[in-house]
Amino acid sequence: MTKTGRYTRLAGMAGLAVLAMSAPAFAQEAEEAFTLTAPETAYIFNTLLFLIGGFLVMWMAAGFAMLEAGLVRSKNVAMQCTKNISLFAIATIMYYLVGYNLMYSGVDGGYFGSISLWGVDDSAGAAADGTGYASASDWFFQVVFVATAASIVSGTLAERIKLWPFLLFTVVLTGIIYPIQGAWQWGGGWLSEMGFSDFAGSTIVHSTGGWAALMGALILGPRIGKYVKGGGVNALPGSSMPLATLGTFILWLGWFGF
Repeated sequence: MTKTGRYTRLAGMAGLAVLAMSAPAFAQEAEEAFTLTAPETAYIFNTLLFLIGGFLVMWMAAGFAMLEAGLVRSKNVAMQCTKNISLFAIATIMYYLVGYNLMYSGVDGGYFGSISLWGVDDSAGAAADGTGYASASDWFFQVVFVATAASIVSGTLAERIKLWPFLLFTVVLTGIIYPIQGAWQWGGGWLSEMGFSDFAGSTIVHSTGGWAALMGALILGPRIGKYVKGGGVNALPGSSMPLATLGTFILWLGWFGF
């Protein structure tokens, strides 16, 4: 064996010895790294679940728009689409300005929270305990429910109300009515203290939207031209049954986000 070959062999053996000695240290560092990142991973996935659920429920807005556009007469299709886009924008603004904190901030068994702007309030340890989530993802998840309640009213009052009165009512519904009754249970209010259980928004979202829609229908009455003197009923065929069918399937899919 040459002198160069002998040095190469010794260098290789020394390298193997160093790797063998450092292997336990590498394993320990990897274990510590996993221990530190596991809660952060849970934080990420909790946030992701909120976003996925929110995306599905937001997709329902398209379902409501298509269903309503397909069931109203052709002359009112543009109006229904405008209402559905506008109500979502109003719901987002009102829930940001007053709704979220009115529903969740400082309820403490009472009837409503504080009147203030929503702001990101993620503590430094939120990702460390493995049970937290980004507050912005929760806000997004909640605001799409607010818009859903307003969409229920939009469908019921189709061809019965003009645009601006409906939008003014949407301001009241999404900024005051929905957050206050939501605070009673989801916000830890008096209904929550009594042990009331709301399943998948059946009361907070659907019942609130349904009662508001019923009151609107009672106040406004039937669609103009629907009934004639003598008790007769006029058929008011929709503009597109395929469009209404598409909207139904979109809503069907979106309900998995509840």
